[in-house]
Amino acid sequence: MILKKLSNAFGPSGCEGDVRDIVIKEIQSFVDELIVDNLGNVICKMTARSKKNNPLKIMAAAHMDEVGMMITHADGDGFLHFVKVGGIDDRILPTKAVVIGPNKINGVIISKPIHLTTVAERGKVTASNDLVIDVGATGKDEALSKCKKGDYATFATKYRKFGKGMAMGKAFDDRVGCAALIELIKRGPYPFEFRPIFTTMEEVGLRGARVAAFAVKPDVAIVLEATICEDSPKKVDCSSVTEIGKGPALTLVDRGLIVNRKLVQFAVRQADSIGIPRQFKKPGIGGTDGGAIGMAGEGVPTLPISVPARFIHSPISIIKLSDFKHSVDLTENVMRNVTLKKIKR
Repeated sequence: MILKKLSNAFGPSGCEGDVRDIVIKEIQSFVDELIVDNLGNVICKMTARSKKNNPLKIMAAAHMDEVGMMITHADGDGFLHFVKVGGIDDRILPTKAVVIGPNKINGVIISKPIHLTTVAERGKVTASNDLVIDVGATGKDEALSKCKKGDYATFATKYRKFGKGMAMGKAFDDRVGCAALIELIKRGPYPFEFRPIFTTMEEVGLRGARVAAFAVKPDVAIVLEATICEDSPKKVDCSSVTEIGKGPALTLVDRGLIVNRKLVQFAVRQADSIGIPRQFKKPGIGGTDGGAIGMAGEGVPTLPISVPARFIHSPISIIKLSDFKHSVDLTENVMRNVTLKKIKR
């Protein structure tokens, strides 16, 4: 499955080359045009092919990057210091296995052993700037012979299936979206100009999407994502952001985008008409490339369609594979049937 290759690939923000190579190999024979722009975005075009073409230009975007770390220096004991790239919770970092740099050097993030901590220290989260990576070096020179300043690191998790129709792996945010977009490309052709875009540097400010949307100038855009799924039991009765196994999540509003309400309503009608389960993402949570795409040019009606994923931005995430399939099916159905008249404000 392509999701396995994408999840296992090395690709923190600004270092998406391995992921980009996988994407290009998968799609190059299905698209009419493919360029890699100055920010590393993969910008594709599929020409409309139908007896009755829809005049729309529809963009679908997924980001290739994942959260990670960057090496800042090595100390005299041979430990590597780092900064975070993207939003990572300091609580999950200690003892996690990582791979570093172009040679994929193995390392582990370490902190003071519990036996040596005080009671006060045990009650506090260790900040990332107090953590280091052990690569088995005995001194600074040996450490820097393995890894250089500026090298990236990612979690060393490997994709695998488990349970009943579930999958776990790293970087589902947003390799899930990339896998979905690859599938949509292979389901073509379409009766409109389809612009599939694989973006860079979403996790550090939607940078690739901002440039890609300016270049493409779409009429409508769909953002394919993995989104927060916090559906564990709670002591206080409150709604989850999304729930795993209940279908793709439609965004109403997040930190960067207020979605065209008629576009959301259209997606709901399409899902219900073909029997696809769907849910609404809890408003105001998170953000996607849609925040940049929706504000491009004169403004673009933009809808994020997301796969609920437990524990995103951590060493391991969990999805339900049926949610992935339904997200692809819903996106295809929306794209094939949408018109500007149906979503005009």
